[in-house]
Amino acid sequence: MRRVLLPVGGRTRPEFSGGGAGRELNLDLRAAGTTTILHMARHVFLTGPPGVGKTTLIQKASERLQSFGVAVDGFYTEEVRQGGRRTGFDVVTLSGARGPLSRVRSEPQPGRCDCRVGQYVVDVASFEQLALPVLKNAISSGGSRQGVCVIDEIGKMELFSQPFIQAVRQTLSSPGTVVLGTIPVPKGKPLALVEEIRKRPDVKVFSVTKENRNHLLPDIVNCVQSSRM
Repeated sequence: MRRVLLPVGGRTRPEFSGGGAGRELNLDLRAAGTTTILHMARHVFLTGPPGVGKTTLIQKASERLQSFGVAVDGFYTEEVRQGGRRTGFDVVTLSGARGPLSRVRSEPQPGRCDCRVGQYVVDVASFEQLALPVLKNAISSGGSRQGVCVIDEIGKMELFSQPFIQAVRQTLSSPGTVVLGTIPVPKGKPLALVEEIRKRPDVKVFSVTKENRNHLLPDIVNCVQSSRM
């Protein structure tokens, strides 16, 4: 596997956990003055506990890549709050379209089988209406340009959609498309697609923590840029 030397603004010590090519990369940036060696990967994913800052990093990385002239499309998820209380999540595309992903609903509706994660009921139709066209566009245009497709995130709510699962697999296999995405940390019953992504030899996974989240952006951007070469 090829390797590339990438300069970063701080002293970086890569720490790998687990085996296989889809290993997680935990970057500890503390002092000054050296470079880090990142193994070449085609796709880049962030993982970490809820609220640690994965979506914020995805948004900042997307903006940085676009400032370099990189074609970036995709979607991210955003909290919806009312009166200081979280009431659900929205899907937001990078082109500005927005729709509900899930909302809090305490009681099931009579005669209706809800797709539910805890207190949240997932609006699968709304999610698919926004997410699937973005992925289909990445698949169809992947051969003609080196674009980046943002998928935030691939988690329990999103995986209620079988067409989404198929589209993610196709996007990961699409020539010329680099996926910048997020996946949850392992908890409870494994999510088949998430574990499949972790084990892919062409995926680099960054573990985001409260300690490193303010230093990871240059490494994420460099890794995505290197994937496009």
